[in-house]
Amino acid sequence: MNILHMKYAVEVARVGSLNKAAQTLLIAQPNLSRSIKELEAELGIVIFDRSARGMRLTPQGEEFVGYAQSILRQIDQVESMYKETSLPKQRFSISVPRACYISEAFAQFSRTLSDQSAELFYKETNSKRTIQNLLEHDFRLGIIRYAQDYDQYFRAMLDEKGLAYEMITEFTYQLIMSREHPLAEKDEITFEDLRPFIEIAHADPYVPSLPLSKVVKEELPDNIDRRIFIYERASQFDLLCENPQTFMWVSPVPQKLLDRYALVQRRCAQNRRVYRDVLIYRNGYTLTPLDHAFITELCMARRKYL
Repeated sequence: MNILHMKYAVEVARVGSLNKAAQTLLIAQPNLSRSIKELEAELGIVIFDRSARGMRLTPQGEEFVGYAQSILRQIDQVESMYKETSLPKQRFSISVPRACYISEAFAQFSRTLSDQSAELFYKETNSKRTIQNLLEHDFRLGIIRYAQDYDQYFRAMLDEKGLAYEMITEFTYQLIMSREHPLAEKDEITFEDLRPFIEIAHADPYVPSLPLSKVVKEELPDNIDRRIFIYERASQFDLLCENPQTFMWVSPVPQKLLDRYALVQRRCAQNRRVYRDVLIYRNGYTLTPLDHAFITELCMARRKYL
């Protein structure tokens, strides 16, 4: 496969037009069009739907361009790594659950960077996408979270996919809510106490080899009639702060963050379910100095907050 043709396809996909792509690539439009057709013929797929309105990716084209972008990024990294005129760029990438102690560790880690050029990638998502990010994309580290009950399912899946794993910590979820919440001053909170209120929950639980309906039923019991589902942490704090009828189950939160959003953290004695945060990476991967620096900050945050 011609790498140059791959670059052409990515640029056409970016601008949505042969004419515009030809201008940015500094080649004649007929030559660009011919190169795209040769690439499609070689692959046996149609990458673009052509119309008077421009060039739009087909479903197969979207898949191809995704792979092509990843390959071209890796080529750029190799080229920059071995250029004699420049120092190799430091790179760190990690996909993690939505957890305050982990983001605190990442923030402290970012303060340790030297003057050498660096690129850091930090992605919050669920365990399924974290695993996909390591296997299908260019992430080097991941942290997955699951209930201790599901340990055998995750270990079997990680072994099958060739991923190494190390447990970071175990914990039980805490309750956080507004200082104005009716339960904020209550010493002992029960599941029944929570029934009238609105739970904020992350909307994408996952356990390998188990149907989603079963996982949702266990992770989100039926004792709550009203829920707000979210996918990222920033919204949860705004909701908890602005709506004193809401609450959320979370891993322990730093006090300074609770103070920032006027929240309180409470225990529920009935909640005994244990969760695990587990560091994962590809078998055979050698941790870089940046990886080690982040893990050091992560361990410090774990001891401080968990």
